[in-house]
Amino acid sequence: MQDVRRARTTDHTTLVECVQRWWGDSRTQEQARELSLLLPRLFLQHFADTSLVLEDVRGIRAFLVGFHSADHADQAYIHFVGVGPELRQQGVARRLYTTFFERAAAAGRTEVRAITSPHNTGSIAFHRALGFTPSAPIADYDGPALDRVTFRRAL
Repeated sequence: MQDVRRARTTDHTTLVECVQRWWGDSRTQEQARELSLLLPRLFLQHFADTSLVLEDVRGIRAFLVGFHSADHADQAYIHFVGVGPELRQQGVARRLYTTFFERAAAAGRTEVRAITSPHNTGSIAFHRALGFTPSAPIADYDGPALDRVTFRRAL
């Protein structure tokens, strides 16, 4: 049985290891390490209550790091999601997103946002399937040559 629980700061090291291992099949070791840098400890120090971990007897199997915006009281944001390769295409990410949506709505949030690279067609398709509306690619969104697609979904 896999349980979804609130994240803890002590999950950080394991989540970083998961990112490096889970994305190691599609990236070089260095690229997977760089990707894990998008998940600094501060996210779990400040947003553990709004972040989710799915685990079973084998340990952490998936996670979602998200938060409620401090500047926009109606918004929540999903920052990073990871699902172990053996659980992909089984509705695990959808389960994490749905749980996040329910908790955000219960906290009075009416919109969820996220971003991805315009080249990440799988992520774009997944977000569309969950009811997100994507933007056109936004040039230099995260810096020079770091274009992004933004997503919005009403709750």
